[in-house]
Amino acid sequence: MAKRVAVVLAGCGVFDGSEIHEASAVLVHLSRQGATVKIFAPNIDQMHVVDHLKGAPTEEKRNVLVESARLARGDIQDLSQLSVKEFDAIIFPGGFGVAKNLCSWAVQSKDCSVNEQVKTVLEAFHGEKKPIGLCCISPVLAAKVFPGCEVTVGHDKDERFPDVPETAEAISQLGCKHICKKVNETHVDEKNKIVTTCAFMCKAPLHEIFDGIGVMVQDVLKLA
Repeated sequence: MAKRVAVVLAGCGVFDGSEIHEASAVLVHLSRQGATVKIFAPNIDQMHVVDHLKGAPTEEKRNVLVESARLARGDIQDLSQLSVKEFDAIIFPGGFGVAKNLCSWAVQSKDCSVNEQVKTVLEAFHGEKKPIGLCCISPVLAAKVFPGCEVTVGHDKDERFPDVPETAEAISQLGCKHICKKVNETHVDEKNKIVTTCAFMCKAPLHEIFDGIGVMVQDVLKLA
């Protein structure tokens, strides 16, 4: 039977939403594995809107669910409608929207708060012992919600991962274990059924990031 997977988005665009290449890679690999997919996003305002050409915030206001619908080709549901019993696994692509809209990590690091709907959904899948896949910056959600879990956001002693040392240290300060992994690798926390990979936390060619996300998807489905 096809695995049923929920994918949670955080907007559309790397600087204020979901990273588009990561979201697409997740969906392509799930399709290739024959999974049945439904896409969700919280119906909330973005923290802010970034002009992706200038790399600077604007005065514009946008909604996370409405923006995520761009990536979902309109086929998306409010995160509040997600029922854990209808799915075998859940995956969160990365992008700054995770750290700005799904939680406040971008401004508060380890002292951040996690959106209540996101927290509830994560706890529901964890409670049912169903696998959770996270890539790029999204593993910080697990680190914040599940103290003691194991995750990776890449390698802290490799110049291709400039932002990893600080993020890994913050994860450790939350009482979690950061495992150094390369862009084409995942870390599987067997106890908590959490699968993580670094994706664009590594300055790697797009095909390497695509392949690493593929490994994450496969590992999630093996646990489902």
